[in-house]
Amino acid sequence: MCCLDDCCCCCAGCYDSFCDRCCPCVSYDARETIFGCCVCLLLLGAAALLAVLLAAYGFIRHPEVAVEAASLTRFALLTSPATALAYNLSLTLTVRNRNWAMSVKNTKPLEAAFKFDDQAFDRFELAGEGDRHPPGKTRVYHLAAGADKFAALGNAGEAEFRKENATGLFEVEVALAGEVRYTAHFTKCKLAATCPLKLQLAPPGTPAVVFQKVKCKLAKADKNC
Repeated sequence: MCCLDDCCCCCAGCYDSFCDRCCPCVSYDARETIFGCCVCLLLLGAAALLAVLLAAYGFIRHPEVAVEAASLTRFALLTSPATALAYNLSLTLTVRNRNWAMSVKNTKPLEAAFKFDDQAFDRFELAGEGDRHPPGKTRVYHLAAGADKFAALGNAGEAEFRKENATGLFEVEVALAGEVRYTAHFTKCKLAATCPLKLQLAPPGTPAVVFQKVKCKLAKADKNC
């Protein structure tokens, strides 16, 4: 039945003689117009839903990584008994999921490394495997470390240290590395970013050095990411 409570409601298949009995007050042309409008509305609704789903899950927006603050109060080169860097370094690192519908799941631990002259001298785990980053949210990581760490700088690296030590301005890099998967996507995507920092040495007891926010550079995404 296409008619409920003696109302004139015609749907697909209610044509000709049945519609004439069911809806005698509505002309054939009017019934065709109503049916056509209903079909158009259904098609428009389906197209709108498809567009929303495509916008939400079809295109990946990779995270935005930045160093919001950083402070270096010690940075010295030790050469005995082995080459090492003695340092006190603290910074605030942010990772923002720019997708408004997709969460990000770590398929490998998310790690950050401190580097000088392209040599890593410390490493941190920011988030473990399986950790989820909700859509639109920003994660804040505070990294603070001070130690004497072995560093295989080599002759070139030691020469670079002495050059920068003369100015008190050190070029330190923060490297982010991990692997993630986005909601509704099966491909695992590499997540890598580099944050080049120029840090003015501010020994304890001296005025704090103003730090300007640094936006990190993401590595080129894999083909399917």
